[in-house]
Amino acid sequence: QVQLVESGGGLVQPGGSLRLSCARSGNTFLISAMGWYRQAPGKERESVAIITNTGSTIYTNSVKGRFTISRDNTKNTMYLQMNNLKPEDSAVYYCNAVRLGSQYWGQGTQVTVSP
Repeated sequence: QVQLVESGGGLVQPGGSLRLSCARSGNTFLISAMGWYRQAPGKERESVAIITNTGSTIYTNSVKGRFTISRDNTKNTMYLQMNNLKPEDSAVYYCNAVRLGSQYWGQGTQVTVSP
């Protein structure tokens, strides 16, 4: 099993920044990829950014140039630096890990972008 705990969400004004963190624990060996997903009210959950175990990154088009995914393996933590936030970025953000074909999710952290 893999446990994931997100933190760092909150309320921010448009144009502001937030950094989300995802701490992983448990059986983290052989995790092939981790990522951030988000779900806004009335919408489906969507992929925001993914980082593989080789360090490759993939971003959804709407966040390219504004968000950066990274990880610190010494701290077993993944990050999402979000800059120039827009109201449409408001959502619950979830951390995800893929290990041996199984997916694991955190509980989510709320991000609200509003004047």
